[in-house]
Amino acid sequence: MKQPSLSNRDFTSHMTTGPRRIIMRPGYWLLGGLLVGFAVLLLGFNPEPAEATRHVPLQLSLDKPLHVAAQTDQTSVSIPAEASIEPAAADSNSLAEQSVQEHIPATLGDEWHDVTVKSGDSLALIFSRLEIPPQQLHKILELGGAAHNLKKIYPGQALRLLTNPELGLVKLEYPIDELSSMEVRRQADDFEIVTSHRTPERRIANASGAINSSLFLAGQEANLPDSLTMELANIFGWDIDFALDIRKGDQFALIYEELYLDGEKIDTGNILAAAFVNQGKAYQAVRYTDKSGRTDYYSPDGKSMRKAFLRTPVEFSRVSSRFNLKRKHPVLNRIRAHKGVDYAAPKGTPIRSTSNGKIIFRGNKGGYGNAIIVQHGTKYSTLYAHLSKFKSGLSKGSRVKQGQVIGYVGSSGLATGPHLHYELRVNGVHRDPLRMKLPGAEPLEKKYREDFKQKAGALIAQLDLVRNVQVASSE
Repeated sequence: MKQPSLSNRDFTSHMTTGPRRIIMRPGYWLLGGLLVGFAVLLLGFNPEPAEATRHVPLQLSLDKPLHVAAQTDQTSVSIPAEASIEPAAADSNSLAEQSVQEHIPATLGDEWHDVTVKSGDSLALIFSRLEIPPQQLHKILELGGAAHNLKKIYPGQALRLLTNPELGLVKLEYPIDELSSMEVRRQADDFEIVTSHRTPERRIANASGAINSSLFLAGQEANLPDSLTMELANIFGWDIDFALDIRKGDQFALIYEELYLDGEKIDTGNILAAAFVNQGKAYQAVRYTDKSGRTDYYSPDGKSMRKAFLRTPVEFSRVSSRFNLKRKHPVLNRIRAHKGVDYAAPKGTPIRSTSNGKIIFRGNKGGYGNAIIVQHGTKYSTLYAHLSKFKSGLSKGSRVKQGQVIGYVGSSGLATGPHLHYELRVNGVHRDPLRMKLPGAEPLEKKYREDFKQKAGALIAQLDLVRNVQVASSE
C-alpha cells in the first residue's frame, strides 16, 4: 500500500509529538554516505613516511595553558616563557653535547695573551700592543692599594691578559712575588682587584762556622745567604763592633728557618736562636714574641739584646782613626784633638743613626763638611761628618729611628779620603764611643718571663748541640 508523503510541516510535527516511523528519501542516504567516506579518508591521510618521524618524549612543566594555533599547512605550538622542556631520558650523545656547551666561553671573542715583559716595557705599552683602551689602565691604577704593583713590572716577568675586541681588558693575572699574586677582573664597566697569598712551609735548619778572615766569608762557607749573615751581625751589633772587635778564631752558631713552597726552598726565614764567641766571650740570643705581638731578641736571662746605642754607625767598615785627644791632624799637619772615631768605607756606604732621636743640624759644618747631628733625649747626641750626600726626605727636626739610614759616606770638608767621622757626646762632653759602656734597653716584662724561659730553654739546648759539633769539627 502506498504511503502518503510527509510535508515539511508534517515531518516537524512528527519529530516533536512522539516517536513515529521516519522514512527518508533515497537522496538523503546517498548524501550521508558520501560525507562519512570523506571523513574516513581525511583521518587516514599521512603526508610523511613513518620512517622519517622520530618521537622524543618531552616532559612539560607549565604554569600557563598551552596554546595551539591551527593553520592550513602546519600546526604551531607556543609555549609560555615559564615552561621548561627536558628530555625524558638523555642518551650519551646528548650528554656529550651538553658538556661541550658548558666549556664554551661566556663571551665569544675572548682571547688569552701570555706576555713576557721586555726591557723598557710599561703596562701602558703592553696595553697599547694588545689594543686595550688606555682609559682602562687609568681606571685600574685609580683603584689604589694593590694596584701600585702594576707600576713595578720588570723584564722577564710573565703576565696573562684576557681581552675582548669589544670590551678591551677582561682579566689580568699578575704575579707579585713567589707567595703573592693579584687579578684584575672586569665588573661591568669597572674593575676590581683580588689578591691571593700562599703560606710557605717553615723548616728548621742550623749552621755554624769559624772566622778566618771575615764574617761574610765565614757565612758563605757555612752556606748562609748574605742577608742572614747581616741579620746575625745585627742581633749582636749592640755588644760586638764587627768593624773592630772581630778576631780570627771567633765562632758562631745559629738555628734558623728555611721557607719551602711545593717542596722547593725559596728563601730563609728568621733566626730563632744564635750564639757568637768573640775573643773568648760568649753571647747568646733567642727570638721571642710576647702575647702582645712584640718580637725581639733576648739573652737567656730575659735581657734585651737591643741597647740604647749601636756600637757602629757603618756596617762592616774598618776603624781608620780612634778617639785621640793628642792626634796630629792629617790635613792641617798640627796637633788637634780627635774627639771621635773614623770609619773607613767606600764612598756611598750607608750611614745609620745609632739611636732613636731628632735631627738638630743638617748641612755644611766647616771642616766637618756635610754633617748631621742627632739629639737623643736630653743627655746624648751624635755627630756624623764628611758625608757625600744626605738621605732624601730628612731635614732639621725630622725624627729618626735606631738603624735608620741618614746619609752616605764621603770625603767632604777636611778629609783625605772617603770615611765617616763619628762623635758621641754625653751632656755636651765628647766620649769615646768604642769604650763607653752603652745603656741597655728595657728587659722582658715579668709577666712573660715564665713562657720565655720554657721556649728559650728548648732553643738554647739545640744551639748548644750545634756549637758542640762546631767545636769538635774545628779541633
